[in-house]
Amino acid sequence: MDQEWEPAVSAEYLEIPGDEKDGLTHNRPEEAKLTVEVAAISDIGYKRTNNEDNFGYDLQSQVFVVCDGMGGMAAGEIASSTAVDRLLRYYDELGNTPMDIEERLHQAIVKTNLAVWTAAQKSGELRGMGTTLVTACLDGKRIWIGNIGDSRAYFLREGGCVQITQDHSCAAEQSLRGKMQGIPASGILRQFITRAIGVEATVQADLFTAEVRPGDVVLLATDGLTRYASTGEIAQCIGNDWDLAKSCRKLVEIAKQQGAADNVTCLLLRFQ
Repeated sequence: MDQEWEPAVSAEYLEIPGDEKDGLTHNRPEEAKLTVEVAAISDIGYKRTNNEDNFGYDLQSQVFVVCDGMGGMAAGEIASSTAVDRLLRYYDELGNTPMDIEERLHQAIVKTNLAVWTAAQKSGELRGMGTTLVTACLDGKRIWIGNIGDSRAYFLREGGCVQITQDHSCAAEQSLRGKMQGIPASGILRQFITRAIGVEATVQADLFTAEVRPGDVVLLATDGLTRYASTGEIAQCIGNDWDLAKSCRKLVEIAKQQGAADNVTCLLLRFQ
């Protein structure tokens, strides 16, 4: 696979004025655009009594998002559904500003984080709720990926599959240190994430970008899938199957065959 993913800006941002530049448009030179096919599925799994995962997309704005909520009672569901709704809304609204795509996605994530955090502060039952977030947006032939937490993005081309994002988790950080020191990561740390939407008033997001071409596929998924599926299994599952909905069902089945201890959500994009 010859595609290289470039890390974009990773920084901490504060709230920006909501409508300061409302009504302005950004004039870009015309680019060749790719069409996008999308399919997604979310399954409760075998062990959970509710589904705290959520996904959403806006084909007109060409933005896609998957979230995995956390918190007591229904707080996780509220965190993830709020994050999906706000991310799509803010990304669309920011299209009426002179921001480039990178900054537009950054600020949509920042504003989404603040919205979830503010909702949590207003309710004792919701206090402490949060959610992971992995999102993709397309601009011409260039795709941008943003993530917070341990929900992941994968890139597939010509039978190969690579993980784009890095988990923000204790396990991932210990694994990185272990690779440098020769120490294996502890499985018990897998459940602890080090960044999440809505836990604090500000958030640090990682962004990646690359050019895509016809036939490329991007997968956004929660850890209910990725804990069970290797990149090789993902590539084999999707393969050259042109039925994206069928591929989503096959991915969920990988988790179910191994117990599906968590909710399982995947969203597939194919470019033409």
